[in-house]
Amino acid sequence: MEKTIKKEIEEKVITNNNGFKMLVMIIAGYIIATLCFAASYYLASSPTDNILIALGIILVIVLSIMCNGFHILNPNEALVLTLFGKYYGTIKQEGFYYTNPFASCMAPGREKNGTVKKKISLKTMTLNNQQQKVNDELGNPIIIGAIVVWKVINPTKAILNVENYHTFLSIQCDSVIRHISRLYPYDLLDEGEESGHEKTLRGSSQEIADSMKQALEERTLEAGILIEEVRITHLSYAEEIAAAMLQRQQAAAIISARKKIVEGAVGMVEMALEKLDEQQVVVLDDERKAAMVSNLLVVLCGHQEAQPIINSGSLY
Repeated sequence: MEKTIKKEIEEKVITNNNGFKMLVMIIAGYIIATLCFAASYYLASSPTDNILIALGIILVIVLSIMCNGFHILNPNEALVLTLFGKYYGTIKQEGFYYTNPFASCMAPGREKNGTVKKKISLKTMTLNNQQQKVNDELGNPIIIGAIVVWKVINPTKAILNVENYHTFLSIQCDSVIRHISRLYPYDLLDEGEESGHEKTLRGSSQEIADSMKQALEERTLEAGILIEEVRITHLSYAEEIAAAMLQRQQAAAIISARKKIVEGAVGMVEMALEKLDEQQVVVLDDERKAAMVSNLLVVLCGHQEAQPIINSGSLY
């Protein structure tokens, strides 16, 4: 089976074709054609009458064809030209240019009104990737969205190497987001479980975005596109598991809070017993100490405020 070797097209930048010189020549040509028609009017009965008319018509036709070679470029715009099916050159700097009138512009797409778009924008643009549902490393369905800041740095590759570089970038962006999202969990696992990664989609969003940027750069290199930045704009669990995951997070938060409360309560009880012993305020046996510890823990760890009962009788 024969392998097809892709021929790399070297970019040829057109810089020295000044359109103003050719504009003056074409205007002069139209003046000459007008003089030919005027002379034929005054020499109507002369044998040179038909010759002057034919010369004027030929000049008008030739000059009309030559007018197709004018191109005006604004800042941060480019034109890719072909001549009879072959690559002719690329205009990347703003100005007024004149090229071969038979050279045609390669169209990168269409405008919003349906007209053919001939110029390529070199400005920095933003691709707002739509939110899509993917599975993370643990198989949990999540919804993720990102934006890509990009620009065309090689218009020749953007036009000749891919069909439509806007569509190409959008599809590659979807593919990269799906691929990277499947390599990491949404959030850290429970304590005691082993995680294959220290990074998570929620906790390491910047590192994940940098990984997406690097992967997207490799895929869009042949299209002459520079990826400047990738940012994750939306990240959440899918609707079918969002409620369950919220309960899990709430339970984890409650357990963590209770742990802190118990640690603080134990420390306060220990400090209270030590102070009572040091200052000899009251002497308690082990049974009374246990009852005091129990009462203090109930007061300190309870959900509601304690309502003490005053004992006016004997302690024993």
